[in-house]
Amino acid sequence: MNRPPLWLKPLLHALIAMPLLWLAWGWAELLWLNPASQALSAEPVTYTHNGLGLLALRALILALAVTPVFKLSGWTPVMSLRRMIGLWAFAYAAIHLIFYLALELDFSLAALWREAMKRNFILFGLAGFLCLLPLALTSTRSAIKRLGGRRWQRLHRLAYVAGIAGCVHFILRVKGFQIEPYLYLAILLLLFAIRFMPNRRRASRARGLPA
Repeated sequence: MNRPPLWLKPLLHALIAMPLLWLAWGWAELLWLNPASQALSAEPVTYTHNGLGLLALRALILALAVTPVFKLSGWTPVMSLRRMIGLWAFAYAAIHLIFYLALELDFSLAALWREAMKRNFILFGLAGFLCLLPLALTSTRSAIKRLGGRRWQRLHRLAYVAGIAGCVHFILRVKGFQIEPYLYLAILLLLFAIRFMPNRRRASRARGLPA
């Protein structure tokens, strides 16, 4: 079986989209239905901005977990989910950035650059987004054919750089010492270790031994 069950991708789309739909509903309620709503906390702008960034990081880590899951389980269909989850990570990161540009900087890229030079956490967040941008632009089958498999794979290693940048962004963003961003970094490093550990099956086949 080389393809995932037909229900898996729609279910995964729905699960990843649900937080975004919740935020959209919260803003609709706040702006039009119930201005006194506390669904998005007492500070809805901060809540939304932080939430979008966290969702982007979670989706990116989930995308980076696909290959380790395949290495540990040998379940080939899981690999077909990596691109879809990666595009969701980019979408959340893009909305996170656009939200910040719209509500804090009046869509001024010059102001964004000045803020990035003054605040390291913004610089790392911007670096992570810029790493994801070429990956999203080359996510189509035609782009893979134009680049060639090997060059495409090398380019898409930027996802690991984006993951590290996202974790550092989170660590520098929070006030004081908080364990949560370090947990994300630990998970990411564990995924890296699994991703790059020797493939025992290939090594066994090379020696003519059973995997």
